[in-house]
Amino acid sequence: MTKTDSEREGAKPEVRGGLGLWLIGARGAIATCVTYGVAGLARGWVEPTGLVTSIEPLRRLDMAGFDEFVLGGWDVCKRDLSKSVSNLVREGILSQDLVASASVEATSYESRIRPGILDGPAVGTPDLDPESSRRGALSARDQIDELRADLTAFREEHDLRQVIVVDLTSTEAFRAGLMGAAEVANLAAMEKALDDGFSFPASVIYAYAAIGAGSPFVEFTPNTGSSPPALRELALELGVPHCGNDGKTGETLFKTALAPMFAARALNVLSWQGYNMLGNGDGAVLADPAHREGKLRNKDEVLKGILGEHHSHVAIDYVPSLGDWKTAWDFVHFEGFLGAKMSMQITWAGCDSALAAPLIIDLARLADFSAKVGEGGEMAHTACFFKSPLTGGTHDFHAQHRTLVAYCAKHLG
Repeated sequence: MTKTDSEREGAKPEVRGGLGLWLIGARGAIATCVTYGVAGLARGWVEPTGLVTSIEPLRRLDMAGFDEFVLGGWDVCKRDLSKSVSNLVREGILSQDLVASASVEATSYESRIRPGILDGPAVGTPDLDPESSRRGALSARDQIDELRADLTAFREEHDLRQVIVVDLTSTEAFRAGLMGAAEVANLAAMEKALDDGFSFPASVIYAYAAIGAGSPFVEFTPNTGSSPPALRELALELGVPHCGNDGKTGETLFKTALAPMFAARALNVLSWQGYNMLGNGDGAVLADPAHREGKLRNKDEVLKGILGEHHSHVAIDYVPSLGDWKTAWDFVHFEGFLGAKMSMQITWAGCDSALAAPLIIDLARLADFSAKVGEGGEMAHTACFFKSPLTGGTHDFHAQHRTLVAYCAKHLG
């Protein structure tokens, strides 16, 4: 839904004292959908379809309006945002009308993108920003200082009351044992490790920089982010809300909604096989076994938490021709009364960016609300958004959603 030419001239006036949304992976498909989505929501050009905070009872919370958002971010590549835009238009995800209507907002957003830090094990792309390589070679302390300076400059330049940082980068290479390492066991140990030159994943550096700057942090990827005990301690100490990990948008979402049905009906699930095909840059990254390992761990664990032990397996294959679309096929083999063996097959196809983008806006609004009411530490009420919630607990989507509604009811009195 778009407006006339006269109605869409110029960008919306920037709200002073608004809400900053700082996206890591700022030139990617999800960030691009967030950018155009926020512009469209603020001007009434698009409907809030897919936004949990737009429906009852969450819509009654005192959350930031869409017109309050000011966007910026980090990325390690220099490619023009128009490349992501043209791909999304070609795939039928962004409309030409919306792209034309929000061109001023998109140009302003692109002007606020700063170089990120290239992760140690990451391989540079042809359009890699040399400044990201330089930052990646710095000591962890220097990286943190430069990242915090970016956040401070963004906040001050636009007179923002708050800045929410969201990680949308590709999946990092899996590092076995990091979560149990002595270097992240507590904040004092991590501070010493930073001084000693210990090599942390980029997502941990981003999270440390954000939380240390007082910015709520959302880890929407399978990356480590703010999950180590040391960063949880820092968030509690500073009273900064944070949440994660790994946004639940497609196959895992329907698994966590459907699996409770089998448990509630006392049906014995024998096997649950899942097969995923995806294109785009994330698919290319996940073609590498070290990166795929981190993704599969979260996707494969949710069913065991709901159904107990059974045979399960998840596979991911990169299919370039799919572009930004994903297809998942699941086979469920289960046992009923008298030992009768039956099966269910589910085929799901969807656009990951269009599913994820509204959740990013939701989580930014919820993180901002938590900060406003003085909450710090893990945002347990956001578990329904993630495959691997920071606070653990059930993977049952319905139970998780009830927790979110209860949180809302508490604040609505």
